Amino acid sequence: MASISSLFGYILNYIYNLVQNYGFAIIIFSILLKLILLPLSIKQQKTMKKSVKIQEKMKEIQEKYKNDQLKMNQEMMDLYKRENMSPFCGCLSAILQIVLLLAIFGLVRNPLTYMKKIDSEIIENYKLEMKQELGENSISITYPEISILKYVNNNKNTEDPLYINTNFWGLDLSNIPQENWQEPTVFIIPVLYVLTSIVSMKISTSMTNKKDNKDIIEIEKDKKNEKEESPEDMANQMNKSMSWFIPIMSVSISLVAPLGLALYWLVNNILMIVERLVLNKFINLKEEEQNG
Repeated sequence: MASISSLFGYILNYIYNLVQNYGFAIIIFSILLKLILLPLSIKQQKTMKKSVKIQEKMKEIQEKYKNDQLKMNQEMMDLYKRENMSPFCGCLSAILQIVLLLAIFGLVRNPLTYMKKIDSEIIENYKLEMKQELGENSISITYPEISILKYVNNNKNTEDPLYINTNFWGLDLSNIPQENWQEPTVFIIPVLYVLTSIVSMKISTSMTNKKDNKDIIEIEKDKKNEKEESPEDMANQMNKSMSWFIPIMSVSISLVAPLGLALYWLVNNILMIVERLVLNKFINLKEEEQNG
């Protein structure tokens, strides 16, 4: 994970040197990363719509082989093969999201190491200097590099190689909500992130129509009495769990991590909402042209 954080750090630092602002650099970095992952997003959205369409066929297989679990599983797998789909395709996307989450978290947690590429010996010298000047408790155990960054920024020495302009429209992106809860402004970005997460999840669920939802519910009800679970059942359950697990985990982390991380997630959410709406409309138009 450190290698990915380091790679992202090179990119973020290059952007920062152009714009000279940590917040704007994170926004541009988020847009750039979303563009790089756009082909994967298009494939994921097409797969999601295709998955909804084969639910009726899955229901027919469920009813036809409800007394033969092995045959049902085989027919389900054959259906996915015919449709050129994998029941675990959504899981791969969720795993990628977790990898990105951890890599960005590492980058924002250690900006001096991954972004500024400061030698560890220099960082240790700053720690020693801070302890001598401000006391032993001046260095955060969880975010030592953030403590150093604040120390350098408070001295307003913009020529210091460790200096990063973290002021973003009056918000200090090096602040941590849990540690700076006395300042109400530290909750602005996390709250906006939560709101956009809710909107994003509602858009995702609304992409399946009522009929498809009813079919899925019926399939799940029919399978409640079955002792064995098919690979498709496990994949669906995993996808549903991931769709809730990632936002909940992200919200929790955003409250105990520097605001720069919450800003990245907020921008990513906004981009995701726009992306899903645009791609959904584009895919629907393509389908209409093919069917028309």
